[in-house]
Amino acid sequence: MAGVVALGAALLGRRLGGVLSCRPWPASCSGVCTAIRRLSLDNTPSAPPKRPLSAYLRYVVEQQQNLFKQSPDIKLSEKTKQIAHAWRQLTPDQKQPYELAASDAKLKYKVELAAFKANLTPAQLASLKEERRQKLAKRRTMRKKRKLTILGKPKRPRTAFNIFMAENFEEAKGATSQAKLKNLQDEWHRQSDQQKQMYTQLAEDDKVRYQNEIKLWEEQMIETGHGDVIRVKQKRRVQKLLRKKVNAHKMADKTTKPSATSSTTKAIKSKKTSEE
Repeated sequence: MAGVVALGAALLGRRLGGVLSCRPWPASCSGVCTAIRRLSLDNTPSAPPKRPLSAYLRYVVEQQQNLFKQSPDIKLSEKTKQIAHAWRQLTPDQKQPYELAASDAKLKYKVELAAFKANLTPAQLASLKEERRQKLAKRRTMRKKRKLTILGKPKRPRTAFNIFMAENFEEAKGATSQAKLKNLQDEWHRQSDQQKQMYTQLAEDDKVRYQNEIKLWEEQMIETGHGDVIRVKQKRRVQKLLRKKVNAHKMADKTTKPSATSSTTKAIKSKKTSEE
């Protein structure tokens, strides 16, 4: 038994040693690719092949290793900025090794993926396709949420219970957040209608706040070319409202500014009157 454990430890040490001793990428960038594959826990016959890294991501991994050795205390956000800036400064010739390695890895990935799919049943292929569809949908949802946050979409109105919970969460009984939430729910149900009235009124006020802010925000999104973040029904309503505003401004301009024809007519009449 001890011999088996020692053999397993030796094999693990040899594998980790190969990964940790992997030198920065040469022209083929094969070192990091091998390291990533060795570290992958899903690299089994039952799992699809891993998508290869792009040229930029290969450069990122290499530079992160170098920066970690030079400045281990540097923040990840600062690392990312430095690496992105350095990548933009590279010449096409300097980027070529990474791009060639990415292209070769992509071709190899396609061959491995085709071989993997060839061994799957129709049901397994359908399951794999559905899994990929769900991942893409989740990615699109996360991307849209980030965009809405950046664009400053107003926060949705809080319910009466949300307001009650926010005001009393710190003082609530319970060692964990879940325990506090459970105690607050029980306490909320014990409240009388009169005791809940204050929170209900605050929730109504917050709803009015949200309705006013979301209308202004949706108009701004249409005017600034971000109509894709608005639901179709709301988008039509906002576009109709904006058209009314534009037409109202046009009508106001027509009533306040005299037309060129009327100005000319007045000038001719005044000239005739002076001549007479």
